Amino acid sequence: MEIRQLRYFVTVAQTRHFGQAAERLHMAQSPLSQAIRQLESQVGAALFVRTTRRVDLTPAGEALLRDALRILESVDAAQGRVRLIGEGSSGLVRVGATGLAAFRHLPQLARIAARELPGLVLRYVPDLLTPAQERALEEDRIDLAVLRPPLRGDGLESRLIARERVVLAVPTTHHLVGDEPVALAELREEDFVVYGARDSVVDAAITQACFAAGFLPRRAHEVAETSIMLTLVAAGLGVALLPESVLALRIDGVRYVPVADDIHIDLALAWRRDDASPVLARLIEALEANGFVPPVRLDVPTGGTP
Repeated sequence: MEIRQLRYFVTVAQTRHFGQAAERLHMAQSPLSQAIRQLESQVGAALFVRTTRRVDLTPAGEALLRDALRILESVDAAQGRVRLIGEGSSGLVRVGATGLAAFRHLPQLARIAARELPGLVLRYVPDLLTPAQERALEEDRIDLAVLRPPLRGDGLESRLIARERVVLAVPTTHHLVGDEPVALAELREEDFVVYGARDSVVDAAITQACFAAGFLPRRAHEVAETSIMLTLVAAGLGVALLPESVLALRIDGVRYVPVADDIHIDLALAWRRDDASPVLARLIEALEANGFVPPVRLDVPTGGTP
């Protein structure tokens, strides 16, 4: 039984007339009648009762019509899905992100994708440090990454999407609370709550900035997640220096204070250079068109992991 035969059968069943069905199918009546007879032979039952004036369905034909309509609907839907995927209008993109990027940048990415590519499904893998995201890209476990340079892999394409200033998180009762920017040198005697992961780009950048200001941060507490870091700050156990994405995360007992020193931590979008996925290409085009990604390549730093 072929899809073509089912389409012929359904057209005859709907028109109840071989001549009208042949006209609708843009074919001669004789080949259509022959195709229906072949179908009846294959299923082993008469599908139509033919008279000089009318064609009616037999009980077997009624049963086949229900199944044929369902089969053809599934075939048409499958063809539509494949066409959309081929055009890049539908499909799945797996997105990895650093913890803080999830608060400010992922919602913007998701809004653009939902508006421009409504058939696209995004699956998020949050709270991955940059080296872990690079490995996930290389191993084809994610398709797109929101991460912090420098990058190590040569097979990755990347675009700089943000250059974030650093802000200071302090307890609400801290003596530095206020609107005036704080110089890093003023934090020399403070206890710090820091990321404990050896591969943390943020931790490496903060350590380097403090060293340039003449001291090394006193690492009183090491944590794995930003939410735990801010909880410890709220408890008065130390201060923390973080990219300004953290401003989207409000915690009782924590105030954010601007930093006078010119410290920036970059954020980039990265994907496999040899990824031929049409839907990924369409998503990147949509992000470019909506200002999330620069329309031309801006190289981000590469090199060994700090």
